[in-house]
Amino acid sequence: MRGYRGIKYTLFIFCYFFWVKQCLCADVVDTLMVDPALLLIIVGSVMFVITFLGCFGALRNATCLLKTFLVILAVIFILQIAAGVVGYLFTDMVMERTEKLMMTAIVRYREDRDLENAIDFVQKKFQCCGVEGYKDWSQNPYFNCSDTNPSLEACGVPFSCCIHLKNQTVHNTMCGYGMQREKEGLARNNIFTLGCLEKILLWAKNNLRLVGGLTAGLLLLEVASLILTTQNCRPTTVLL
Repeated sequence: MRGYRGIKYTLFIFCYFFWVKQCLCADVVDTLMVDPALLLIIVGSVMFVITFLGCFGALRNATCLLKTFLVILAVIFILQIAAGVVGYLFTDMVMERTEKLMMTAIVRYREDRDLENAIDFVQKKFQCCGVEGYKDWSQNPYFNCSDTNPSLEACGVPFSCCIHLKNQTVHNTMCGYGMQREKEGLARNNIFTLGCLEKILLWAKNNLRLVGGLTAGLLLLEVASLILTTQNCRPTTVLL
């Protein structure tokens, strides 16, 4: 019985971990663009309910709930593996979709404060500007580089694209104004000119061990949950 209780409470801890993780994901959903945000909300809500059932089933010894949790968790695990394989085989399609989503985010910049903060964070973190380059910001109505654009930021880029010196204490918030009119050779003296998609891919390639380790850790956590759930679903005999 002691071993059985250990398995039960260990399973509860794993389920609780996934439950908390889904709650934390909901806090950052608002920083993403509309379509992925809706997808993450739906997936997060479903995972929240599933892991809650796993926790409840583990504590209450509800075999039916645990079996349901086991089947759903196994399906999710298989779908994750399948998604990784599909992403590897159809890299071009995935990259095209990613580029489209990032461009949509640029178009909606200034319309959503959370989205604006997320884009600024990415551009500062990876020292990039736009999707493929700094002139992608012409797709945004505020930064559109045309003579008919009345915006003061026309032909410019956001402040997060600007290069700041380490010892610089006062930053010029207008440093990105008119940068789209400049050639890349001159513009790179003041702003980051490389696109964020290229810089993110470069970061991923340089940190393959970190990315692989995190992915493997999550998969192992799911496998451990599957094993513990299987053990908990087995009928037990109580010795009197």
